[in-house]
Amino acid sequence: MNNIASLLVLLFLAITFLMSAHEKVFHWNDTLTLLKGHFKNSPLKNWVVQVTTILLLTEIIAGVFCAVGIVQLVVNGERNYGYYGAMCSCIAILQMLVGQRLAKDYDGARNMVIYFIPAVLAVYWLS
Repeated sequence: MNNIASLLVLLFLAITFLMSAHEKVFHWNDTLTLLKGHFKNSPLKNWVVQVTTILLLTEIIAGVFCAVGIVQLVVNGERNYGYYGAMCSCIAILQMLVGQRLAKDYDGARNMVIYFIPAVLAVYWLS
């Protein structure tokens, strides 16, 4: 099992994005209320529903690709779905980073680094 680090990072990303998407889907109104308050003084204030929907779709795609990538890596050693999942994870994290910066939430933006590092490592390991 020489792919254990890749598997662990893919599992981390799958859990992160599938759980985040689950919360958005099943607590949509609460999520929008929270985010509308968060972005009330930013250029995104009138676009919260649209950007949240785009982020939700990106998170679902990232989470599913990472989950399928785990199976693919274990079953036949191939890496393409895991790579796509890691790339989509990076895109989702960058979307959140932009949002945090536009909301002038610099602590939140700084916290995105914690998720970005393993996502970039996964892209590197799976490429």
